[in-house]
Parts: sequence; C-alpha cells; structure tokens
Amino acid sequence: MTESWGTAGPNGGGRHTRYAPGTPCWVSLMVHGLTATQDFYGALFGWEFAPGPQQLGPYVRALRDGDGQEVAGIGQLPPDRHLPIAWTPYLASDDVDGTAETVRLCGGTVGVGPLDAGEAGRLALASDPSGAVFGIAQATAHPGPAVTGVPGTPVWNELVTFEPKSVAKFYETVFGYEEGPDAASASADGDRVTLRVDGHPVAGIHGVGNALPRDRGSHWTTYFEVADAAEATARLVHLGGHVLEPPHDSPDGRVSAVADPEGARFALLEQRG
Repeated sequence: MTESWGTAGPNGGGRHTRYAPGTPCWVSLMVHGLTATQDFYGALFGWEFAPGPQQLGPYVRALRDGDGQEVAGIGQLPPDRHLPIAWTPYLASDDVDGTAETVRLCGGTVGVGPLDAGEAGRLALASDPSGAVFGIAQATAHPGPAVTGVPGTPVWNELVTFEPKSVAKFYETVFGYEEGPDAASASADGDRVTLRVDGHPVAGIHGVGNALPRDRGSHWTTYFEVADAAEATARLVHLGGHVLEPPHDSPDGRVSAVADPEGARFALLEQRG
C-alpha cells in the first residue's frame, strides 16, 4: 500500500526525483479560511508553511517540521466559490494536455486547465465518469513530496465508489495502470481494485455499493502517516476536527477516518512496525 509515493517502504522514508505516469505525486486542499487551516494542520502534523506558486492565487506549500521537505499544498477559494472542501490527489503525467484529452475521450470531465502554474509545473483538474475529482500534474522543478513514509506525509490514496471495476478501466486506460494478481478482491466491506505502476501498488479503488454516501458520491481519500493513530485522532478533536470512524485495525495498521474544521475528509494511518 505505502509504496504509492515512491521508493519508500512501509517503515521508512525516501526521496524522489521523478514520478512515473499515474503515480500520486501531490495532494492539495482548497479552503475558505487559509490561515485557520494552516493553524489546524500545523498543530496536527507539525507542518510549517511557505508561499506557493502565485499563479494559483493565495496558496501555501506545507513543509515537514525539521527538514523543510514539501508535503502538500493548501489554497484559498474565492469568496464566491462554494465548492466541496476536499483533499485532491494529483496523478503524474508526462503530457498533461494529452492526458486531459484522454480523460475526455474516456468519459471523464476536465474542469480546470491544463494550465501553467510556474514552479509547480503544468496542471489540470478532472473528474472520472463516476464524478470523483482528481488532479493531473506534469512536474518541472518540483516533482512532489520529497519525503514519504514518515509521520506527517501522505502515504496512500483510495477512491471510494459505487462499483470499482468499471471505473478502474477508466484509470487504466488514461494512466496505463496494470492489474497484478491480487488487483481485484472481495472483502467484507466491498470489492477492491489495486492500481499498479511498474508492478508496484500506487492507489486503490474501493467499491462500497449502496453504502456510498449520497451526500458525497464517489470521492478520493488521502491517508496521512501518523506515529500513533489514537493520539493523533484525539489531538484532531482538540483542534476542532471531527471523527467519522474511530481508530480501528486494518490490514495496513491502525486507521481512523476524520475531517478538518471545514469538513475536508481524510484518514490517519499508523502503520504496522
């Protein structure tokens, strides 16, 4: 699972220079209260912040405390834009324009871009045929998070949808994902598909059938590494966040589903040692 952000294994960090097409390479959050959101995530994950690309409007890059490595981006929505507040994964591409055209041809929608975002590269925002929003990034000088697999960094992205196999075909066609021998599996809580690049798992698709929340529809969830899921969840509540599912055991460790004060949902993962 945690190989998705590069060469880092489940128990250690790694530095990256380039992401193969289809690999999650960045996560971004657009909010109404940028300063309050920085305070929340800074206290939760120990992030520090630096100005981001000016082309994206008010936008900051989240940095790991201590080494200054980039982790994520947070931007401010215009006051008149009432969009869902959600973490959005960006998938790497060598040609954003070509990938965006393939998205359209395969039944998806391109809502923003492709556009140049300075040092962030060339970007686009799209949605798959089920309506789940994701980004496409063609990196230049900044390929994405430089350190992963350590507390405070994103380690996995999973698409929650009605039926996984049909939407998996969309992503396989657009990004060239492979399916390994365990790519599709049945579980107690629905069907799962694993998306792979060069044989490595990079993202998951979880089909929950009629359990899909009507108020959300299909959506991507980003998992952030924490040292202690129970402690991090309690800290999140103290900071004004909300618990959707308390810490519980999963095949990959202890995980909790949570939301920040503006309602952006994500997961906290304490990996097994």
